[in-house]
Amino acid sequence: MIVAVWDSTIGKKVVMAVTGFILLGFLVLHLYGNLKIFFGLHDFNHYAHWLRTFGEPVLHYGWFLWLLRVVLIVSVVGHGVSAYQLSRRDIKARPNKYVHKKPRASYATRTMRWGGIILGLYVIWHIMDLTTGTVHSGGFEEGHPYENLVETFSVWWNNVIYITAMLALGLHVRHGLWSAVQTLGIGSRTRDGALKAFANTFALLLTAGFITLPVSVMTGVVS
Repeated sequence: MIVAVWDSTIGKKVVMAVTGFILLGFLVLHLYGNLKIFFGLHDFNHYAHWLRTFGEPVLHYGWFLWLLRVVLIVSVVGHGVSAYQLSRRDIKARPNKYVHKKPRASYATRTMRWGGIILGLYVIWHIMDLTTGTVHSGGFEEGHPYENLVETFSVWWNNVIYITAMLALGLHVRHGLWSAVQTLGIGSRTRDGALKAFANTFALLLTAGFITLPVSVMTGVVS
């Protein structure tokens, strides 16, 4: 039964939609945590420590973060694999070019696949920069996330990488959120206008929120 659902096109679209909402939920929480940087070193580092102690004594130190990582990895893999397989099916279903040109799709639609690749590569970079410290452009200090984040955003090329990824994220979320509500049957003629406006606004606020971090460090608001 599960295999049959997964093999179907609608099944893969549902997997993409559900995993997409899981990832969106994480992004909102991640942004909320990141914005604590404006409250200073103590609040930001305390929040990072709280994430590692959340659930104690039922959960051991750091277990909550690992459970969260497992959910995110499963969601990313499910999202990426279903997207790739749907893309291959679409190509096989239309092997020849259209005789008549189709109306131009939106920029977000045409760059959806490349946006996903950019985000996937950035996530790897982000982990190696601020979680493991492997590519950190300075003296990475375990347990000092505020200092590590400020040091990262004090280097201009790190900001270029980050802002580029966040712009790709905004386009991806804008189109992905709209596609997800259609797949799950939430959309309708009477609600489509409001849902499109919500998707646009949500993507804009999410992107702007993340971009405030490097901009604040570059301008000296956060130091």
